[in-house]
Amino acid sequence: MAGQRLYLFIGAPGAGKTHVAKALAAKTGAIHIWADIERQRLFGQPTHSQTESDELYARLNDEASLLLKQGKSVIFDTNFNFYADRLKLRSLADQSGAETIVVWVTTPEAIARSRSVYPPTMRNGYLQGMTDEQFNAITSKLAPPHEDEKVIKIDGRTIDDAAIQRVLQEV
Repeated sequence: MAGQRLYLFIGAPGAGKTHVAKALAAKTGAIHIWADIERQRLFGQPTHSQTESDELYARLNDEASLLLKQGKSVIFDTNFNFYADRLKLRSLADQSGAETIVVWVTTPEAIARSRSVYPPTMRNGYLQGMTDEQFNAITSKLAPPHEDEKVIKIDGRTIDDAAIQRVLQEV
C-alpha cells in the first residue's frame, strides 16, 4: 500500500459498500471500521435515532482519528453521502498526513433496493432490512463527489478481486 489512507464510501444502501470495504481491508491491511456492526454492539436493537447516531459517530470519528494518528490506514465503512461529513473526516486525515479516498460504489437503484428493502433479518452478523421510505430518504440525500475529492468508482454489481485490484491501481 502506497502511504497512509482514509477510505470513505458513497452509495445507496445495498450498493455493495461493505463488500468493497472488506475486500479493500483484506488487500491493503487497513483497519476496517464498520459502523453497522458498531451500532449493533453499542445499542443492541438500534433505533437509528439522531441521538443514537450522534453518539455512534462521535465514537467512530474519535476511533478513526486515533488510528490515523497512529499511522494506520482506515476504511470507514458507512455511508458518507453528505459532503460536509466527508470534509470533516478529510480534515481528520489531513491532521495525520493521510490521503482521503472517496470510494463511490455505483449500483443501479433497482438492484440496491432489492438488496436493502425487506423485513429486518440477520445478515452479515447483524440485523438488516429497511422500508422503501427509509431507502428513499437515504438515496435522496446522496451528494455526489465534489471536484476537490479524490474519487474512485466501482460497480457494485461486479465486486471481485479483479475489480478491487483495479480500484487500488486507480489511487
